[in-house]
Amino acid sequence: MGALDSDVRYLKGVGEARARALNKLGIVQVRDLLRHFPRSYEDRTSFYPIMAAPLEETVCIRALVATEPRVSEVRRGMRLVKFRAVDDSGSVDITYFNQVYVRDQIHRGESYIFCGKLSGVLTRRTMTNPDFEPEDREGQRTGRILPRYPLSAGLSNRRVMQYVRSALDLAEGELPEALPAAVREEYGLASAGFAYENIHFPADFRALELARNRLAFEEMFVLGCALGRLRRGRESTPGRTLPPADPEGFYRSLAFSPTAAQRRAVQDALADMSSGRQMNRLVQGDVGSGKTLVAAACIWAVCRTGRQAAFMAPTELLAEQHLVTLRNFLQRSFGIRVEKLTGAMTVREKREIKEGLQNGEIQLVVGTHALLTEDVQFQDLALVVTDEQHRFGVQQRGALSAKAAGTAPHVLVMSATPIPRTLALMIYGDLDVSVIDELPPGRQRVDTFAVDERYRARLNGFIATLAGEGRQIFVVCPMVEENEDYDPHLKSATEHAEVLRETFPTLRVACIHGRMKSREKDEIMAAVVAGTVDILVSTTVIEVGVDVPNAALMIVENAERFGLSQLHQLRGRVGRGSCKSWCILVSDATGEEARARLKILCQTNDGFQISEEDLRLRGPGDFFGSRQHGLPESRIADLGGDTRLMQAAQSASQNLLAQNPTLAGPELAPLREQVERLFAASGGAAN
Repeated sequence: MGALDSDVRYLKGVGEARARALNKLGIVQVRDLLRHFPRSYEDRTSFYPIMAAPLEETVCIRALVATEPRVSEVRRGMRLVKFRAVDDSGSVDITYFNQVYVRDQIHRGESYIFCGKLSGVLTRRTMTNPDFEPEDREGQRTGRILPRYPLSAGLSNRRVMQYVRSALDLAEGELPEALPAAVREEYGLASAGFAYENIHFPADFRALELARNRLAFEEMFVLGCALGRLRRGRESTPGRTLPPADPEGFYRSLAFSPTAAQRRAVQDALADMSSGRQMNRLVQGDVGSGKTLVAAACIWAVCRTGRQAAFMAPTELLAEQHLVTLRNFLQRSFGIRVEKLTGAMTVREKREIKEGLQNGEIQLVVGTHALLTEDVQFQDLALVVTDEQHRFGVQQRGALSAKAAGTAPHVLVMSATPIPRTLALMIYGDLDVSVIDELPPGRQRVDTFAVDERYRARLNGFIATLAGEGRQIFVVCPMVEENEDYDPHLKSATEHAEVLRETFPTLRVACIHGRMKSREKDEIMAAVVAGTVDILVSTTVIEVGVDVPNAALMIVENAERFGLSQLHQLRGRVGRGSCKSWCILVSDATGEEARARLKILCQTNDGFQISEEDLRLRGPGDFFGSRQHGLPESRIADLGGDTRLMQAAQSASQNLLAQNPTLAGPELAPLREQVERLFAASGGAAN
């Protein structure tokens, strides 16, 4: 086993306990640690005299400790270490809060480098909790560009730096060169060794830029090669050949006319299913654009030939909502038997459904992960539909598809997250994409306003008015509960729910968040749908899928903490019925960029326009909130800001695959390994 495959617990200074903390960050092997890139960098290369240093900016100063460090207790649980340091320009009073150990590490008469923010007035300077090191050890934490890493409980930035240094030293000479020499030369890219050393410990900002460009290019190049190979393989996979279907027969059964965008998506899918190759199509549409109708038309086309379909939703509540919708579309007009299969059903109910699927009596089953159990078998499964595709991993969809005997079933996945076309090309490179870019007639526009805490009383009055009219209110908070990183300016769902209960004692307030068990969440959401909850306080767990037509107000607390696409998804939880609806974005952020971002939400309800702005402002991570299951995590490439780099990497990967489709040869062995490793955990597909 090579150094890169070594367990991080064997690195110097790690051990079992800190290895568990690293594991929480997804770091198991040395290779994971090397790809745990800094989230930011702090410039500690410039030094200032005390009295010439800018205030309220992080600066480094060289100073002699002039007084003995003394400990004082200002109140129970709060102990201070104070001393004065001087240089030729003046003095600074330095204070450490609850860091008593500093008294034994700093000695009067010795010189140190202190790095932190200076405060004070013209003639008196102060510094609180600065980082420090003896002047004769300069270069470890000062006098350099300092990396700042994502951390978990039990880890400090200093420790992670030490572990990364050990990992780089251990892996020296083993770092894989995934980019062919010709590609590196053509695009002027640094070597792997240079890139990994300087992304973690940059010699200067030019070296950091070269390192980042190299690693970002490599990440997109490897992804491009992987997606290209997947697409080639998929295009050669045979599928169930269905006879051509005229969807007008389905449309005539509806009480409304589908939009042109819906008709295009249906036609795309029907053409796939009659082509002789397996359909792998993503239907991407804004909140409320009518994706379920597209799925229903495809299911109709399959079931009219005597074959079966399965529709998988991420929660029991959503499965129940889809069951009602699909029965209205299919069972009432065409006699297609639609049943559900979820974990909450009794053993007898499940057995009856499973028998109906196996003997072909049930043509469409709507369910949750319960569809994936071994004893669920179909007579002739020809179509698999998954809703909110980012909530399912590839392995889960693959497990459902594997239940089809013989030829692979067609696959239709749906997403309510609008993705800019520049990003979709990279993310969904192995899927065909249909975009529903218009809303059905009658869909309510949600008026959106950005306010600050000064409007709290008026906002509470608005809540009381709507609740008095029988409407329901959603309130979303950025945190679950107060924790060790508690920020008094951030609202937490559990605490804010208590505040609302006190403010509105006659209203029924419920709270839901991601740490709750699935059954608990489903029970609360069922109560919301039934109308027995007036105010639901939540984290972003309600971001997708929940359909509560009676909800008329969405309030997002600390709205600046969310990305535009995520805010747009949250806004989509209201305005789903006939009543007028509103979205209120509460934020005390004063930054120009934060205010500009919220203004975009107030000006447009177009999800695709918003997603383009979000990509420009924040990069791609926000489109999925937490990491999208099955999608390789972008560790360093900024697919929003690196458009040119992305296009260059795509072009290079396409050229290589055109010349060498299997990536054969010893020079490409590291690239083949990375491509295989990229999707090994996801069953060999990207989405």
